[in-house]
Amino acid sequence: MNHHQQSGSAASDLLLDRIHHGDCCEILNSLPEKCVDLVFADPPYNLQLQNTLLRPNLTIVDAVDDEWDQFDGFAAYDQFTREWLSACRRILKDTGTLWVIGSYHNIYRVGSILQDLGYWILNDVIWVKTNPMPNFRGVRFTNAHETLLWCKKSKDQKRYIFNYHAMKMVNDEKQMRSDWEISLCTGSERLTINGEKLHATQKPEALLYRVILSSSNPGDVVLDPFFGTGTTGAVAKRLGRHFIGIERDEKYIRGAQARIDAIQPPLLDDEVYGKYETKRSAPRIAFATLLENGLLMPGQKLYFRKDSQKSATILADGSLRTDDGERGSIHRIGAKLGNLPACNGWENWYYQDNSGSLHVLNLLRERIRKAQNGAP
Repeated sequence: MNHHQQSGSAASDLLLDRIHHGDCCEILNSLPEKCVDLVFADPPYNLQLQNTLLRPNLTIVDAVDDEWDQFDGFAAYDQFTREWLSACRRILKDTGTLWVIGSYHNIYRVGSILQDLGYWILNDVIWVKTNPMPNFRGVRFTNAHETLLWCKKSKDQKRYIFNYHAMKMVNDEKQMRSDWEISLCTGSERLTINGEKLHATQKPEALLYRVILSSSNPGDVVLDPFFGTGTTGAVAKRLGRHFIGIERDEKYIRGAQARIDAIQPPLLDDEVYGKYETKRSAPRIAFATLLENGLLMPGQKLYFRKDSQKSATILADGSLRTDDGERGSIHRIGAKLGNLPACNGWENWYYQDNSGSLHVLNLLRERIRKAQNGAP
């Protein structure tokens, strides 16, 4: 499926690729259940600033003092957090995940509420700011990082998207670590009005690039309940994903919409936008499919790790039978003959071709997959 195609009938009802003006909880609760693949949330941090922040030369620091970051104490903030996280959990698909970013002011409270609601934390990722704002008063360490929590909906959720290989390529073919060194949003990327920052905490696109590329596929729906200046939507559009933005401040909406409208990515295939076909994501092929397609025959022998002394006979239903009469799947019989707790039969059984050469069974599975995809 190309990224511009809809992945389901419900998607057309979601008003995709739009910024919805209003309260995040009200709009989240109006959406259908299980309709979103990924949530990225950059909620108010509840910074609790008490005094004007001054530089050593007595000029005022442009700190976060916006109305949207004001709460009547921790209880009010916790209630707000519980409401929007509950609403996000309802609209997340059973294969979906949620990212939330915060600072020391709020992330521990958010993390506790996440766990209370049933979310299961997969990683905490540290965004190490390469150009942090100094601590002007010299009374604390410079705050040079923020924390992102990546969660699935529950401990029991079996499937979720993690594009491990894409992240490895982004990181020069080394495993991506959980500490990301990325600079603050500056320069031409920063949205301004009359030379002033439009939003105090605009996130860099590089940060969202990793989040969206790692945790969604082309054509997926990415929702941001605190859309702000639209970084999530801009990156989602660049990567061939759909977005749903929710924002209550009209001046942010105007800036975000103009930013997103200026992006015109070409309509290309999913691989361009980060779709990797892995063993885990590839379509499941039953062993009996090889029999149904005439690639193997009932009565034919398979050899465990090319050992002629460890063989089994293929039965018509796709099970194997050992010489001592035990029957089971390619995986169970492989574990028995190899004296292993578990076994991937596709990688350990070998079949014999007409010339007598032995080949790993997985070659036949890949032949079936290519045929299903229309390859010659």
